[in-house]
Amino acid sequence: MIERIWSGRSLLYLLLLPLAWLYGLATWILRGCYRLGLKKSWRAPLPIVIVGNLTAGGNGKTPVVIWLVEHLQRRGIRVGVVSRGYGGKAERYPLVLDQTTTTDRAGDEPVLIYQRTGAPVAVSPARSDAVKALLAEGSLDLIITDDGLQHYALQRDFEIVVIDGVRRFGNGHWLPAGPMRERESRLHSVDAVITNGGHAQSGEIAMSLQPGLAVNLVSGEHRMASQLTDVVAMAGIGHPPRFFTTLKQQGVITVNNVAFADHQPYQLTQLQALTKDEQTLLMTEKDAVKCRAFAQNNWWYLPVDARLMEPLSNQLIESIVALCAKN
Repeated sequence: MIERIWSGRSLLYLLLLPLAWLYGLATWILRGCYRLGLKKSWRAPLPIVIVGNLTAGGNGKTPVVIWLVEHLQRRGIRVGVVSRGYGGKAERYPLVLDQTTTTDRAGDEPVLIYQRTGAPVAVSPARSDAVKALLAEGSLDLIITDDGLQHYALQRDFEIVVIDGVRRFGNGHWLPAGPMRERESRLHSVDAVITNGGHAQSGEIAMSLQPGLAVNLVSGEHRMASQLTDVVAMAGIGHPPRFFTTLKQQGVITVNNVAFADHQPYQLTQLQALTKDEQTLLMTEKDAVKCRAFAQNNWWYLPVDARLMEPLSNQLIESIVALCAKN
């Protein structure tokens, strides 16, 4: 239902417009307070790059963060990542991740980024505290924040907005009548716009998500996803239909597609009930990091990598590298 409302296919958004106007007013006042100095923001001693979005729901921010970290690491840049840690609840904050950190403490996306890149990662509702915790652990050249475009308590040097190229901005209204956290005009003040799927407009960096080989959670075996049989697909991400479409494009025939809420924690019995004997459970990598401790032999995940079109993607990396040279 919410997708129908936000996409403009339902007039029920009219009932929510008063709440949306209040949301827009509140965000406008909050940002104004920071711009006028009425609320304090913190300036880090090293460059801060924000990867965020203007809309609620999954747009592909985390794959972009991983792409950035890996490309900057190849250039010799020491990169750290900070996050709010949605879906996690630590005993205390800030929390610096290590090999033993679980998703119920740090959230699924920070654990995924840490496992994929090996970069230092810290989470905290106050992102400035997460930055300080990483700096206390060792020397870094740059910090990337996974989300946080609207977290104006942390000053930033470079802003990247990721757009879902298919859904873009829906009906264009603020939450909850539409998907917008900020108006589309905010794009005029950011440094780069990355469009995931669909058609990138002029000046936007076109991006696609390229799936790799399916990986067994228990054995680590790699296999073409299309070779898996009797597949039940599941996705607990911001926009599950994107994953199911990817599987179809990869030639995976599914007997059932199960969508969960973003950042939802899982239990063994809950996931075991999804498949019958001899069936295969295929999930996203973001789901897999929450299931490793109790994974079953018939559970697989499909990793995806962001692919950004050149030459704009090269210019993006060069711009961020230049920030480190100035620091």
